[in-house]
Amino acid sequence: MAREQGPAIDAGELQDLIREGVPLVGSYGVTVEALGRGTVRLRMPYRDDFVRPGGTITGPALFGLADVALYGAVLSAIGRVELAVTTSMTINFLRKPQPGPVVAEARLLKLGRRLAYGDVLLFAEGVAEPVAHANGTYSIPPDRPAV
Repeated sequence: MAREQGPAIDAGELQDLIREGVPLVGSYGVTVEALGRGTVRLRMPYRDDFVRPGGTITGPALFGLADVALYGAVLSAIGRVELAVTTSMTINFLRKPQPGPVVAEARLLKLGRRLAYGDVLLFAEGVAEPVAHANGTYSIPPDRPAV
C-alpha cells in the first residue's frame, strides 16, 4: 500500500510567499487554513474596499483569491517554485456573496512535468453553496528542482 505524501511546502512558508511574493493579492491578508498535497484552503478576510456597488464582493478580489489558491495547490505538490505561473484561468460567478470573509478550496486535478491543472471553489464564509467556481492551468518551469 502506497503511503500518501504530505505537502511539498508548509503552510507558513506558503502564507509568507503569498504575502511577500504575489504583489496585489499579497496585500489582501489571505491566510492558509489547511494544506495537503495538491490541495489548499485559504481565507480572505473582509475589507471595505472589496465591496462594489450593489453590496457584493468585487470580482477582481474573488479572481485574485482563486488564482492564488490554485498557485498554493500547485506549490503544495511541487514545492517552492516561485516561477510557476498562470497560463489560463476561467471563473464563473454563481451567486452574490454578501460582504464578509471568503474561503477558497483549491485542488489539483492533473499534475504533469510542465503543466498543472486544477479548480477552485469560493464560498462566502459560513455559506454551504459556492459563490464562484474557477479552473486554471499553471506552467511549471522545466528547470525546477525535483521534489
